[in-house]
Amino acid sequence: MNGKELLARRFEEHRTHLRAVAYRMLGSLSEAEDAVQEAWLKLSRSDADAVENLGGWLTTVVGRVCLDMLRSRTTRREDPLHDRDGQVRLPDPVVGRADGIDPEQEVLLADSVGFALMVVLETLAPAERLAFVLHDLFAVPFDEIAPVLGRSAAATRQLASRGRRRVQGVVPPEDPDPARLRAVVDAFLAASRGGDFEALVDVLDPEVVARSDGGTLRPSLVRRGASEVAAQAITFARFAEAARPALVNGLPGVVAFAEGRPMSVMAFTVRDGRIIALDILTDPDRLARIDPSVFDG
Repeated sequence: MNGKELLARRFEEHRTHLRAVAYRMLGSLSEAEDAVQEAWLKLSRSDADAVENLGGWLTTVVGRVCLDMLRSRTTRREDPLHDRDGQVRLPDPVVGRADGIDPEQEVLLADSVGFALMVVLETLAPAERLAFVLHDLFAVPFDEIAPVLGRSAAATRQLASRGRRRVQGVVPPEDPDPARLRAVVDAFLAASRGGDFEALVDVLDPEVVARSDGGTLRPSLVRRGASEVAAQAITFARFAEAARPALVNGLPGVVAFAEGRPMSVMAFTVRDGRIIALDILTDPDRLARIDPSVFDG
């Protein structure tokens, strides 16, 4: 085995971890792959023998690549959750069977990266997101993050702290009992299918927010308040009729199918037994990347 092959093997040992970092930074599975590939190109052009901690070096390289990608995005968006045309832009969901996720997904979602967290991360400024993700989610020391941002360790610590406050203020503590979360989701679906407005309102938080991302071909929607969201759920009851249980970023959600193909992915954020956020992906381009065979059997 020559030096290049050995270096490639060493890189592959870190690929899954690097994908996890990039996904949290970018909220896009395809862009995360691009960022990891860019890290490999940078490694292959570097003096790898001089790198004492390859994993740490690669993590900061991926962080720098992602930071550049995020900063490029800010020139195209006025609102972090909307594109330049005002359409809702949700992060990519990681979708799996309701009875468990595969080992690669499990690594990707380690450290509890529910969809609610991914949505909040989209609202952070690029520097805040980098500091929070690398330090709080991957335990990278501030003095290693600071050079990536071109700031002092103290300033980097403040950035992570701001990001942490945003997350803690919005993302509810995860219920350790998935059966309780699944029961809430099932109650929502049953009420939607039955057109039961009162039952829907009962399972929704009064301040619930529902967001739908249809990509470039379908209109996006934002609805707020239990009554408005319940009315919308009844209008789109066909999604509930075709829904199958799934895990969306490791938590109970649903995927609706039409003619064997995914037509929507629904992620639920639950607090105190009620739904506080409902995020629906109906973008055909991104839905086409979901392998329907995962749900067979």
